[in-house]
Amino acid sequence: MTRSSALLLLLFLSSACMKAQEWKPLFNGKDLNDWYVKIHRHPVGDNFGNTFRAEDGMIKVRYDQYGDFKEQFGHLYYKQPFSSYHLKLEYRFTGEWEKTAPSYTILNSGVMYHSQDPRTMPAGQDWPISVEMQFLAGLGDGQPRPTGNMCSPGTHIVYKGKLDTRHCINSSSKTYGKDEWVKAELIVYGDSLITHVINGDTVLQYSKPQIGGPVVNNFDPQQKPDGKVLSSGFIALQSEGQPIDFRNIMIREL
Repeated sequence: MTRSSALLLLLFLSSACMKAQEWKPLFNGKDLNDWYVKIHRHPVGDNFGNTFRAEDGMIKVRYDQYGDFKEQFGHLYYKQPFSSYHLKLEYRFTGEWEKTAPSYTILNSGVMYHSQDPRTMPAGQDWPISVEMQFLAGLGDGQPRPTGNMCSPGTHIVYKGKLDTRHCINSSSKTYGKDEWVKAELIVYGDSLITHVINGDTVLQYSKPQIGGPVVNNFDPQQKPDGKVLSSGFIALQSEGQPIDFRNIMIREL
């Protein structure tokens, strides 16, 4: 290889590396054209009650058109799956909790990752087979309520070197209040190391997300081969009964 050829190759590789490290917005600040809605009891694409809204440069989750909540849990999926990446976003809980939703949903939401394709979910499936970075806010009772936890509908993870079948594992984060913007980061290396970061602090790490366990109902059995390790999947923002805002949703593939 000549010196000039080697230089061109070096420039090409450097450019490719820089491209791989660029941050990309997942939300354009204007509309939800790059996203799929899936709400329990409804088919994919039915944004029942205008649950997910693009307003004021944010994705807002609201329930003012619901009436009875009827466990109509919802998720808003970005249009393509990812494997290894660094996701960052900001969220804040706001407004009044929908009183006909289950009580555990008070100041509770999250972002799902390595999720099944929403188009593989029957209308009656309540939760996607996925792993969740759970967001919580303090209840104003003086008790700690960490955010950036791990929850696992239809999945398990390896925690501290062992398969952990608990549905949720708390992080080491501080407690944050309602109406407070919180910066969350999710760093995913395929089927290996997963890291949760809250306001710049690493609060939880685990590995080997895999299909298995309960907390998901009325799914297509072909979509739940228990024991299958998950190395990629869809990213989704959650709707559980508490109004929440999301902004500055960015991803950098690793």
